[in-house]
Formats: sequence, structure tokens, C-alpha cells
Amino acid sequence: MHMSESRSLFDHYLSISRLLAGQLDFHSVIRSVADEISHVIPYDHFDVCIIMVDEKYHIAYESGLETDWGKRHPAPVSDSPIRTLLWGEVDHLLTDDACSDPRFHFEGAFSHPIIREQLRSRLHVPLKVQGNVIGALSCSSHRAGLYGMQDVENARAIADLLAPHFFAIRAAEQAKRSAIVEAEARAREEGLRLGALKLTEALEAERQRIGMDLHDQILADLTRLSRRLERLARMPDVTGEALEPLFRGLQQCMHDLRQIIEEAKPSVLQLFGFAQAIENHLERSIQESGAIMRWKLTDETNGAIDCLEQPVSIALFRIAQEAINNAIRHAQASCVLVRLEAAAGALIIEVSDDGIGLNTARKTSGGGIENMKTRARLISARFAVKPSSPAGGTSVTVTLAGRALAAFGGAA
Repeated sequence: MHMSESRSLFDHYLSISRLLAGQLDFHSVIRSVADEISHVIPYDHFDVCIIMVDEKYHIAYESGLETDWGKRHPAPVSDSPIRTLLWGEVDHLLTDDACSDPRFHFEGAFSHPIIREQLRSRLHVPLKVQGNVIGALSCSSHRAGLYGMQDVENARAIADLLAPHFFAIRAAEQAKRSAIVEAEARAREEGLRLGALKLTEALEAERQRIGMDLHDQILADLTRLSRRLERLARMPDVTGEALEPLFRGLQQCMHDLRQIIEEAKPSVLQLFGFAQAIENHLERSIQESGAIMRWKLTDETNGAIDCLEQPVSIALFRIAQEAINNAIRHAQASCVLVRLEAAAGALIIEVSDDGIGLNTARKTSGGGIENMKTRARLISARFAVKPSSPAGGTSVTVTLAGRALAAFGGAA
């Protein structure tokens, strides 16, 4: 090699080093140095492949021709036409015609771009950091027999310049991916923690409600009946007629107690299924409210909703129960419609009314909507509440779909 030629190569290497400064990703590095490399090693296709940290996959970054190598992210190292180089079994690959060279064509090799683009002359050298192969630098030409050992040596010099920079970029991207995965995991963990907290709060509120019902209604009634019995016990000649009101009071207490227990544990749901439990709740709630109200239940699930795991089924029932209660107690509605549907891999429960609308009803409905949202979130269901029509009313919809439905045993 003449002195002037050596000087020219040195200038190109120096220029490549300068061009690397400030480049923070693989694509920008390839774009910045591709033209300078072409002055050292002529090519029709130039690419750098980087082995990922797991050492099982690699990613290719191209210049010149765009091939399927650059579009296939990530690709198994075992399928690479230059896998022997990436595995460190050879220190370079050089061929006059890769289209017919058996080293590039083996069972499972992703080598069709070689044939499609007629990449005949090819040279490949490893990118090494501290003796470890982290990737490869490759140059290809349509012309056969273009490259020799001097080109291999020049490629090695370029690879020595690029390898530390690529190693740093790979480490930075791996750190970024790890940070993203960790952040997502923390977000999921925090979401579960908050969901569990919301559920705990909802269960505590439910416990307090049951306690207050027992205290304010049942215990108060039993205390009053007990005092009347004490007074009657002191009286002579107590007749059956005097005891009749006490019997009626005790029967009413037992009825109220059964209702509280029923609300705490939906036995109708467990014994007769989801649709029957909803229908039973609708009839009883409307009757007890004293309101004149129409209702309709449509079940188009073909039994799919009863295939869910019990905790999920109960959560869906509680959501529907709360939506029905809001419609009857707060919405001043004249009609409540409940639709159960299994379609397109999803279970859908919709409760709609023709009442005064969400914004007005919410003022008196307390934390019911938040409880419904929490229950839906904890079973990975989608929850939506919106006006049921342009004229007003409210529609509550909960949808259990996709992986969540499969995970909980549903078959829509």
C-alpha cells in the first residue's frame, strides 16, 4: 500500500471517528458513517447487525439497499446466514459469490435477500468488545470477486472504531427497556394495590352498612319487642290477642334479617344462575320501593355467564345490583331495562333507565358508581356510564372480554 493510499485511509478512519460523536442510536450511526465507509470499501449493500443481550436474537441496520434483513426485528441468530461469525466460530467471512456459496445457505437460513438482490461479493467481520462478539459489519456487491483480504483488514479497522460506540448504545437501549419494563411492573403493582385498597374500602363500607342496618332496624325492633314482652310478663291474664302484635313484629324482624343476609350473600345467584338472580332482585326491589315501574330483562348469553368463576360472577352481579338500585332509588325512572349478551368473545351487562340522568342522580347515589368501577377494574372488565338516550336517562355497561374472559372461565 502506497503512502498516499495509507494517508487517505487514515483520513477516512479519522472522519468516521468524528462522525460518531453525538450519535445516540444505531440508525443515526449507520446514516452518518455509511458514505465515508463507501470510500474505504465500495458496496451496494452495507449493514451492521447487533446481537441482543440475550445472545439469541440480533437486529440488522442497513444502508444502500433495503432488504428483509432490516425489516425483520428481531431475528434468531441461528437463522442468520453469518451465524458462524456471530457465534465466534470464524474470524471473518469472505466470498466471491454468496449466491452459490453453501456457507450462506443451510436449512432454516434467512438468506433469500442474497438471491433476490444478487449480493455476490460479500465480506463480514465481527464487532468485538473485550474479546466478545457483539455483532458484525457486512459489505456486499452485485459484482462477483470484488473483495480481497485487504478489504477484510480495512473492514476490521472500521469495526474496531464502531464496536465500542455500538456497545454503549446497546447498553443504553437495554437500560431503557429495563426501565420501561420496571416502570410498567410498578404501575401494575400500584394499580393492583390501589384496586385492593378500593375494594377494601368498599367492603368496609358494605360491612358498616350491614352493621347499621342490623343496629338501626333489626336490633331496634327486637329491643322494642323485648321491652313489650317484659311488660306483658308482669301483667296477669295475658291473652293471645295481646300477643298477636308481637308475633307480627317478630315475623317482620325475621323478614328484614333474611333480606339483609340475602343482600350480603346472593344465594339465588348460586342456586339458580345469573339471569334469575337479576330478575329476582328487580322484582323485589321495585315491589319494596312502592314505585310504579316497568322492567324488562333480556338474556342472550346462552348460559355463558353462568360458566364464570364464582368471584367474577358475584362481582358482575354486584355491579348490576348497584346499577338497578340507583335506577330505582335515585333516578326517578319509570322503566328499567337489563340486557345480558354474549357476542364477539365478550360478555356484556347493560342496565339502562329513563330517569333524571346521571348528573342529577349522582348527587344522591353516594359512592355507588365508584364501587362499580372498582369491582370492574379488579376483574379486568371495562366499565362505562353514560346517558341512555338524547332525552336523558342513564346506561351502565360492564364488559368482560378477551383474555380476561378466558382467564375467568367464560366462553362467549
